[in-house]
Amino acid sequence: MAFNFGAAAGTGAANPTGAFGGFGTTTTTAAPAFSFSAPTNTGTGGLFGATQNKGFGFGTSFGTGTGTGLGTGLGTGLGFGGFGTQQQQTTLGSGLFSQPTQTPAQSNQLINTASALSAPTLLGDERDAILAKWNQLQAFWGTGKGYFNNNIAPVEFTQENPFCRFKAVGYSLMPNNKDEDGLVVLVFNRKEIDIRSQQQQLVESLHKILGGNQTLTVNIEGVKTMPDDQTEVIIYVVERSPNGTSRRVPATTLYAHFEQANIKSSLQQLGVSLSMARTELSPAQVKQLLQNPPAGVDPIIWEQAKVDNPDPDKLIPVPMVGFKELLRRLKVQDQMTKQHQTRLDIISEDISELQKNQTTTMAKIAQYKRKLMALSHRTLQVLIKQEIQRKSGYAIQADEEQLRVQLDTIQCELNAPTQFKGRLNELMSQIRMQNHFGAVRAEERYYIDADLLREIKQHLKQQQEGLSHLISIIKDDLEDIKLIEHGLNESIPIRGGVFS
Repeated sequence: MAFNFGAAAGTGAANPTGAFGGFGTTTTTAAPAFSFSAPTNTGTGGLFGATQNKGFGFGTSFGTGTGTGLGTGLGTGLGFGGFGTQQQQTTLGSGLFSQPTQTPAQSNQLINTASALSAPTLLGDERDAILAKWNQLQAFWGTGKGYFNNNIAPVEFTQENPFCRFKAVGYSLMPNNKDEDGLVVLVFNRKEIDIRSQQQQLVESLHKILGGNQTLTVNIEGVKTMPDDQTEVIIYVVERSPNGTSRRVPATTLYAHFEQANIKSSLQQLGVSLSMARTELSPAQVKQLLQNPPAGVDPIIWEQAKVDNPDPDKLIPVPMVGFKELLRRLKVQDQMTKQHQTRLDIISEDISELQKNQTTTMAKIAQYKRKLMALSHRTLQVLIKQEIQRKSGYAIQADEEQLRVQLDTIQCELNAPTQFKGRLNELMSQIRMQNHFGAVRAEERYYIDADLLREIKQHLKQQQEGLSHLISIIKDDLEDIKLIEHGLNESIPIRGGVFS
């Protein structure tokens, strides 16, 4: 899932000509049907300056974005107030992956946490030591409340606290899409089959949400299944100018429009649970992310995660806090594994089809070769007959006589018993004999795989051991029977003497 860097705040540039409403419109009391001029964003709750945290889910903010409006786009000087060029400046302030300036409230929180874990004074006796161990257990688990003083409220333990043990660091693929590509991700709470079956209706609904402007075209880049019956849809919007040129709406501009309150509610009615701009990280942002560990993550673990990064150019370490985040990543991994397996099955089917086509093609090539040979012989016969008719009535020329002599010499050499013909006859007889004996041997010869032969030997060995064991048991039983018969024979005279 791509990172979310939020959208820049800005005001729309005026369009004095009024020839095209576009995405940069004049600021009025009544908002137009479609405008990408987002209101000034003063909130700091987003991941990288957006109104919501749609990235990792750790920390508060990466900075606040400010930017210019939209109004100098494709139609500069043409009465075309298109999208314009957006300039966004990101200030790397406090927040996610940065060292925040501690406020007095945060300092008191740390002091209270330390008191709850080490020296609570709630009961004033030896039970405070047990309470400290209990608070430590809650802090390690990342849930519960730590009571430590009768006059101070208990400390709330969350999974973001630095003592929580259920933390790990994973790696996520950094997006490599440019802002000019205009890719925006929409996550729907619907299955992929439903999205694909109603793809055209979805495009029309998104076009209506964008104001129904005829110069805008909504396109779907891709549809991908996600865990929990969700579907990721990647879209981009193409804007056409009156002079025939077209361009993609920047991803940050389109995302800022989707984050407006009225537009967001319309998207939620379509089933959209999450939207984000798929844009790449700048080198400065990557450096800022890697320099400072996230809140609650041990700096040593973070440094080790950077060292163990298998591909620093494409992957970036991200913290995983709690079992829910681990389960989410596990589901995503299973989903990707299924997609890879599906793709491998498709490739395997394509390879099988290509092999069949190759076999058919080879057979056709052999057939065409035979046809070519037959046609060559027929052509040669036609040429011979034509040459005979052309030369009929003429005396044999010197070159033809010389050629006839050479052919007679070759024929004599071939017919000589000790020359080529005799040897050829001998070779032909040997080949026939070999083919005959080979066919006989082929009927009587069996080939067994080495592994199968080994298994057969092992099975026969076990059978032999079983038979040997059974024979020994039978021998022991025979000896016991003989001993019983001997005892019975000795006891019969004794009994006869007793009864006599």
